[in-house]
Amino acid sequence: MYRRLVSFVSLLPALAVVRAQSSGPTVDLGYAIYQGAKNSSTSISSFLGIPYAAPPTGDLRFQAPQAPAVISDVQQATAQPNECYQAPFGNATTSSFPLGHTDLSSGGALMRKRDVGQSEDCLYLNVYTPADLSSSTNASLPVLVWIHGGGYVAGGASGFDGVDIVQESANGLVVVIIQYRLGVFGFLSGNEVVNGGGALNAGLLDQTYALEWVQSQISKFGGDPSQVTIWGESAGAGSVLQHIIANGGNTQPSLFRAAMTSSTFLPSQYAYNDTVPEALFAFFANGTGCSTSTTPLACIRNASVDTLESLNNQANLNGFYGTFVTVPVIDYEMIVERPIVTLQRGSVNGEVLLAMTNTHEGNVFVNYAETLNTTSYVENLFPLLPESSVQQVVSAYANYTVGPGGGPAVGDVLGQAIGIMGESIFYCPSYYLLDAFSKSNKSAWKGTFAIPDGFHSSDIPYYFVSVGPAVDNTMFIASFSGAFTGVALAETPDHHPTNVSITPEWTTWPTGEMEVVFNTTEAGDANIYASTTDTVYPGIIERCNIWHSLGQYTGQ
Repeated sequence: MYRRLVSFVSLLPALAVVRAQSSGPTVDLGYAIYQGAKNSSTSISSFLGIPYAAPPTGDLRFQAPQAPAVISDVQQATAQPNECYQAPFGNATTSSFPLGHTDLSSGGALMRKRDVGQSEDCLYLNVYTPADLSSSTNASLPVLVWIHGGGYVAGGASGFDGVDIVQESANGLVVVIIQYRLGVFGFLSGNEVVNGGGALNAGLLDQTYALEWVQSQISKFGGDPSQVTIWGESAGAGSVLQHIIANGGNTQPSLFRAAMTSSTFLPSQYAYNDTVPEALFAFFANGTGCSTSTTPLACIRNASVDTLESLNNQANLNGFYGTFVTVPVIDYEMIVERPIVTLQRGSVNGEVLLAMTNTHEGNVFVNYAETLNTTSYVENLFPLLPESSVQQVVSAYANYTVGPGGGPAVGDVLGQAIGIMGESIFYCPSYYLLDAFSKSNKSAWKGTFAIPDGFHSSDIPYYFVSVGPAVDNTMFIASFSGAFTGVALAETPDHHPTNVSITPEWTTWPTGEMEVVFNTTEAGDANIYASTTDTVYPGIIERCNIWHSLGQYTGQ
């Protein structure tokens, strides 16, 4: 089952692409000089594994990121960096942590074998630039920062070749792909984290630190720090949402101008000292023998990485099926309130937004082998919902059928669960973002990726084409990816850098609540058209309004 679902966490294999390399360019970052590799046929230089922060190990575990050490020798930047430690998603039939369970030793968690190259020392980024770094006059190109997905527990930079995006932009963008701490290493929360001097949302702070690195360093790679776009898929898109609402939507100085989300991921995001984060902290304290310590955070910090990673796997496996337990929290500093509260006010960082969803986001997160009951499914997915609200949700999905492309029949319990998961955690947060930008008189556009089966993360190969898209239609790929590169280059999806577009003109949200649907015919020809949201996803706006009204209980 895990292998069948690997794609949803964006665990793409490192791309084994053979490229003709010339002598590598060097860049002096002040704390070290890095030598990358230049592809003589594409004129694109790659700098792999640049540390943007010090290794978060030892005393820096669970702390905010710190500046990297100064190194005098020239450092090679030609190998992919270690990934941060990984973990799987929830596999339990019921929700454990919201019920206060902290001893899950009987849960039968299976230790997932770690791949070579996972480490706590993982705060690296890759830079891909078409600029001529040998010139005394550097270019000043727009910059695209990619934040990988993986439920805040998995993923890394090596699965994404930034050369793909540079080429799709006709060598008009500098691309940066970042890594950040995951699982317990990036998202340990609770009162004792604060009392022990630790950092809440360390993984988000890593991302912020990387964006600040871009502001101070990207000009040395030919990039313009005033023209930064942030883009992510799944938890990467959820991270983009977090940066949009950071500091109440008023981050100063600004770290980006444009934001793009592919499958915005907004699971329950509780206050750092709420029941769920406290139960998780207790679980890790118990597992490390630190529950009776007067300084439990310091005690956990001294635990071996193998112990913490084993507990990390166990904690995440014991989450409710298809969910992730080590996720961002409301810390009252960077994230000052529930995300949809900030969005409701129209308080957002960034000037433009492109939001994309897939037609069947929820499918891979629902256990097909489990006998489902809609009421119990809702209760386990959002265990703090009052009974009356549970029944309100059940009623709203009584006649639900999976979106474009078919699926379970109307009234089918499996289809209802898929709809509840997909809409509450992926679709609706995307529409909340769109509404927030519209409310603040900023441009926003909505698109739908509908190539069958339209599952979560099935759009990624159409951005990073060297992975190999299932439908290899040149016109479709150029038009689809061109919307994203257009926003990064010119702050509009109507700008197509390769001049290959079969896309109707985009309409800004919410005029008519229109979105562009990207599909293909059975013959594999492109089928791209504009449609109303209610046609693409009948009744979704009304259902999203219900979820919005229940945000205090869902933790959103």
